[in-house]
Amino acid sequence: MLRVRCLRGGSRGAEAAHYIGSRLRGAFTGWVQQTFQSTQAAAASQNTCAADDKATSPVPKDCLVCSYNEWDPLEEVIVGRAENACVPPFSVEVKANTYEKYWGFYQKFGGQSFPKDHLKKAIAEIEEMCNILKGEGVTVKRPDPIDWSVKYKTPDFESTGMYAAMPRDILLVVGNEIIEAPMAWRARFFEYRAYRRLIKDYFNSGAKWTTAPKPTMADELYDQNYPIHSVEDRHKLAAQGKFVTTEFEPCFDAADFIRAGRDIFVQRSQVTNYMGIEWMRRHLAPDYRVHIISFKDPNPMHIDATFNIIGPGLVLSNPDRPCHQIELFKKAGWTVIQPPVPLIPDDHPLWMSSKWLSMNVLMLDEKRVMVDANETSIQKMFEKLGISTIKVNIRHANSLGGGFHCWTCDIRRRGTLQSYFD
Repeated sequence: MLRVRCLRGGSRGAEAAHYIGSRLRGAFTGWVQQTFQSTQAAAASQNTCAADDKATSPVPKDCLVCSYNEWDPLEEVIVGRAENACVPPFSVEVKANTYEKYWGFYQKFGGQSFPKDHLKKAIAEIEEMCNILKGEGVTVKRPDPIDWSVKYKTPDFESTGMYAAMPRDILLVVGNEIIEAPMAWRARFFEYRAYRRLIKDYFNSGAKWTTAPKPTMADELYDQNYPIHSVEDRHKLAAQGKFVTTEFEPCFDAADFIRAGRDIFVQRSQVTNYMGIEWMRRHLAPDYRVHIISFKDPNPMHIDATFNIIGPGLVLSNPDRPCHQIELFKKAGWTVIQPPVPLIPDDHPLWMSSKWLSMNVLMLDEKRVMVDANETSIQKMFEKLGISTIKVNIRHANSLGGGFHCWTCDIRRRGTLQSYFD
């Protein structure tokens, strides 16, 4: 099978190659070595190591965190919360990630709660989803409820918060490591606080815990004059490799990465820049290979409603957002499936996403998938593939910007690290 080392295509792929190459050429050519202590001091320090044994003990075999892909048998998962969810202020990065028909909604309600009745229904749907997951034998954890309406200020900006509804956006599990994404929206700067209790528990169980460099989110991170007025503008800008986020500092959302064992795929999007991708590439090397792929997408933000890997050699590829590198997957022996057109009504509010949340499914294992109860077309597609569907209605939860994959972060899947591209 073909071994994919780096996937490039289109103008965005060229920009990635240019950017990463320039970074590597500018790297330090040597390291300055310094002597910090004498031989006697080094010997003396050995006597103090015994007191530190607890802090340096090896990872326990019963570590709760272990996940390498999107389809191994799911044993533990974090499910988000809709409680206290607030509309983000209508800043330039929010404008670039939402459709113009909702801009008035953001301008009017930014910093306030999402409609209360709608939130109440979303909360009930997610509670039922948690109950169903538990019934399927999955341990469910939840983030802490937080008042997201509180205003905060840094030296570079001020904002209110948003929610802790989408753990997939902020947490990426690679093996026994939890990586906290730096995020790209100012309204999500402090979102990590809702998950800290859980992550500390996982850390105490033996997991690795990494927080990516937190961006300042200064004005320089965003193209303040990003020329977007319509869907046509979005297509044109995306084709040119132009995004609202700049390369001022690393930023990424975890949901722009999708895992397949040793190979992890990522897109440059409105919330993930090349500096963020390069940080992840260096951090995960040499055990994992990070590949940039791109799509014909007018509003790239998170990969899992565009390209969702659901099994070894099996991927859902959005027909409205074709992948520029799809032939490389086919040549490697992968089966590429185009999901059917979503059935969600036109009048249903989707403030932060498209109808293609229908393909934003959660695999419980290779033969079980959690799918929206209303999306009968995709249910039939899965059944033809020999995959049993676990049907749950989360229509109101969809309105907050996510499907089953977004609303969850798998903490433990029963499986081992494999390579599916060698």
